[in-house]
Amino acid sequence: MFPVSERLAALSPSETLAMSQKSNELKAQGIDVINLSVGEPDFFTPDHIKEAAKQAILDNYSFYSPVPGYPALRNAIVAKLKNENQLDYKADQIVCSNGAKQSVCNVLLAIISKGDEVIIPAPFWVSYPEMVTLADGTSVIVSADIDQDFKITPQQLEAAITSRTKAVILCSPSNPTGSVYSREELKGLADVLAKYPDIYILSDEIYEHINYLGKHESIAQFENVRDRVVIINGVSKAYAMTGWRIGWIAGPKWIASACNTLQGQYTSGPNSVAQKAAEAAYTGDQAPVVAMKEAFERRKNLVVKLAREINGLKVADPQGAFYIFPDASAFIGKSYEGRRIENSGDLAMYLLEVGHVACVGGGAFGAPNCIRMSYATSDENLVKAFARIKTALEQLS
Repeated sequence: MFPVSERLAALSPSETLAMSQKSNELKAQGIDVINLSVGEPDFFTPDHIKEAAKQAILDNYSFYSPVPGYPALRNAIVAKLKNENQLDYKADQIVCSNGAKQSVCNVLLAIISKGDEVIIPAPFWVSYPEMVTLADGTSVIVSADIDQDFKITPQQLEAAITSRTKAVILCSPSNPTGSVYSREELKGLADVLAKYPDIYILSDEIYEHINYLGKHESIAQFENVRDRVVIINGVSKAYAMTGWRIGWIAGPKWIASACNTLQGQYTSGPNSVAQKAAEAAYTGDQAPVVAMKEAFERRKNLVVKLAREINGLKVADPQGAFYIFPDASAFIGKSYEGRRIENSGDLAMYLLEVGHVACVGGGAFGAPNCIRMSYATSDENLVKAFARIKTALEQLS
C-alpha cells in the first residue's frame, strides 16, 4: 500500500471515466462496442472557432494569460450573460478556468471549511460529492426519484438545511438525468434560500444551450438570492469544445477574487489559445449551437421511444442535456447464465460485456436503481445500441 495523502485516499475514481476506459479496452480487443457512457458531444468544434485558434497561434498568444483569463474573453462572457440571460456582471466577477470542472472545484475550495455542509440534489454529477470531500466539507444528499422528474422540491430543500449548511449545488439542465428546472420551480427553491442569507448557491449551467424547452432559466435571475449565486458555465457542451478546457464562474466579487487567488497558486490562467477560441465562440456565429441542439433533440425523441419499447425500463422524457436515465429496478436481482445483477453497476457491466453497449450505473450518481445512457452519437449507433440492450435485458430472468 503506497502512502497517498488522506485527502486522496478519501476520493473515489470517476465511474464515468472508468466505464469509458473499460469500453476502450474491449474495443482494443476487436469487440464492436457502442459507447453511450461518454458525456461529450460527438460533433466537431465549429470552423470559425478553430480559425480563431489558428489565428491566435499566428498572433503569438503563447504567453501566460492573466490568472482569471484575458479581459477580452471575460468581457465576452459579460456580454453573453447580459444578452442571453439578462444578468448584469462585470469582468472582475468572472474567472476563467481549465474547464467547468475546475470552476466548480475552485468555488468549493474557496468557500467550504471543515464541517461545512453542502446540499446536493440526487441524482447528481459524480464529481460533486468528491469535490466537497476534497474541500473538507460534508455532502448532504437530497434524493428525487423518477416520479418527480428527478427534481427536488422546496420542502425537501428546507428540510435538509441545518446551521452548518454553507452551500447548495444545482445543475439544470441536469447531468445525469436531463431534467430541467422551470422558472417557477427555481423560484420556489430561491424563496427557501432567501431565508438563509449565509447559504451560497452553485448553479451549474454547462448544458444551458442543450435545452428543449426554448429558454434557459437561471436561479441568478431572482433578486432575493442573486448576490449569493455563483454561475458555473463554459464552452465544452454548447460549442463541442470539451478538449479545449475552458470553463468559468460568474459570481460575487469576493468569491471571484478568492478563486483568482486559489487558481493563481495551482494552475494559473487557462490555455491562452483556447481562450481566444472561446472568445470567438461567444462573439461569433451561434447557428452551430442551434443546429447541434436540434440534432440532440431529434436523438432524444428517438432514444426515449426506443427505450420505452423495452419492457422493465421506466423512462422519463428529459428536457435538456444529452442523457436518458432509465429506472432499471425491474432487472435488479435477475440473472443470466449464473450471472446475477445485484445493482445498476452490475447491470451496466452486463450490458457492456454481453450486449456490447457501454453506459454507466446510477450508483455513482446517487441513484442506484438507474443507468445513464448518453445519446451523443449517431442515429444509426443509437438504433443498434438499443436493439442490443433490448436483447440483453430480455435474456435476464
